[in-house]
Amino acid sequence: MADAIAEACGPGAAQFLAAGSLAASLMGDSIATNLFMVGFAWQRGMIPVARESIARAIELNATAVEANKSAFDWGRRAAIDIESVRRAAADEDTPESHRPAASLDEAIARRREELVRYQDEAYAARYAMGVARVREAEAARAPGSTALAEAVARYLFKLMAYKDEYEVARLHADGEFLGRIARQFEGDFRVKLHLAPPLWARIDPATGEPRKSAFGPWILKAMALLAKLKGLRATPFDPFGYSAHRRGERRLIAEYEALVDEIVARLAPANLAVAVELASLPEHIRGFGPVKERHLRRVDGQKVQLLARFRDPMAAATAEKAQA
Repeated sequence: MADAIAEACGPGAAQFLAAGSLAASLMGDSIATNLFMVGFAWQRGMIPVARESIARAIELNATAVEANKSAFDWGRRAAIDIESVRRAAADEDTPESHRPAASLDEAIARRREELVRYQDEAYAARYAMGVARVREAEAARAPGSTALAEAVARYLFKLMAYKDEYEVARLHADGEFLGRIARQFEGDFRVKLHLAPPLWARIDPATGEPRKSAFGPWILKAMALLAKLKGLRATPFDPFGYSAHRRGERRLIAEYEALVDEIVARLAPANLAVAVELASLPEHIRGFGPVKERHLRRVDGQKVQLLARFRDPMAAATAEKAQA
């Protein structure tokens, strides 16, 4: 395939690189591949759009903004110096959690450990037991398949590890954040974070969203203190837990666990594919505020349709044929 593409494009016009594995190693998730490739193509002059415009588009999308910007910049660097990017991806100092898992067992173990750091052992055990139930049911009713377990392992974790104030503080104050910056930049530099702290951030009248402000390195010390208060999460003493966003995050976890309970109870070879689609719905829940609400409405509509097919696959198939 590569030879055919190279021949069709002409000498020197095509370049091949393992963008998926590079992005996963550098950013901790293969989903970063998209922006990595955009950065690569932009640096090669193949995208006639200003860099500032791409950065603004990433910000407006409001999904993993800093990670997407970083992936874009890694792609640009790969277009100029691919070997340095490969060395960075293979760096022994790269956290193990940022490297692709070799198996489902390893992926589950990593996520369980991460949830211990996120909250505590009981919270992590809740995740592990939920995934174990799915694996057991899938092995019994669809021998040889792990697609459903993989989906639940991924998306139950995504919902349980929602980025609230305590988690954002932990990720910035654990030392790894500054360590990664220090490995990427040389000489003297000053860290400045642009944040919209809850409870006192002003609302931008033009967008209706919290307005970000710039904070110097001192904010990392405040984050270290906040991270130690994670035990307050989802308790009556959690000052952030009463917001509509945080109540919504907890509701999504409970709804997903209820959905998984139904999937386990009704799973059969005939509805396995639909079960995987149902379990993967959180993939489409992105952004925050109005952006997230739009995604949620779309996902809720998909969930209704998929549940109908899952509960009665024969009736759903008949209805689809009648409409065709």
